[in-house]
Amino acid sequence: MIYPEYQQLFNLILEHENPSYPYTNDAYINYTKLNRSRMRRWDKQLSLDDDLLEKLKRIDTPEHWIIITEPWCGEAAHSLPFLMQMIAANALITYDLVLRDVEPFLIESYLTNGTRGIPKLIVRDESGADIFTWGPRPKPAQQLMNELKAANADYETIKIALQQWYNHDKGETICREMGDLIGLRFV
Repeated sequence: MIYPEYQQLFNLILEHENPSYPYTNDAYINYTKLNRSRMRRWDKQLSLDDDLLEKLKRIDTPEHWIIITEPWCGEAAHSLPFLMQMIAANALITYDLVLRDVEPFLIESYLTNGTRGIPKLIVRDESGADIFTWGPRPKPAQQLMNELKAANADYETIKIALQQWYNHDKGETICREMGDLIGLRFV
C-alpha cells in the first residue's frame, strides 16, 4: 500500500463499528488515534536537513523501499513521516508499506534480536537484492529500550520514556542514521 492508503486505514479502523483484532481491544484503538495524530503533526512540521537531502538526490539507480508497519505502533508513527519525505526526495525511489500482522509475514525474514519489532525498513536495489535494513527504532532509542527492559520496567514506563525520547529528538537521529546508511554507498 502507499502512504495515503495507510492514512486511510487509520480512519477505517477508527470508524468501523466492529473492528477486527487487535482493534477489538480499546488500548489498540487509543494507540491508533494517538498515532494518527502524531503522524499528522510530523507530516505538517518536519523537514529534512540539507545533508540528508543531498545524499538522497545522489541515488542514481532505482531503489525500492519496503516499510513494515502497523497503525497501532507508536514508533512507526514517529518514523514513517520522515521515511516518506526521504522517499519523496528522489523519483528513483519507489516504496510499499506492508502490514506486519497480515500475510505474507515479511517481518519473519527481518527479525530484530528475535523479535518482530517495527517499523522495519528494507531498501532493495532494482534486482530485488537488499542494500540495507533499518529499524525498528533509532539506536539511542533502542539503547533506552534495552536499559529499561534490563531494569524490568513496566510497559507504561517504557512507553512514556520512548515517547519523551522521540519528542526530544525531533527526528534528528533517524535522519542522521539514514544519511549514514545512504552515504556509505558514495564514499
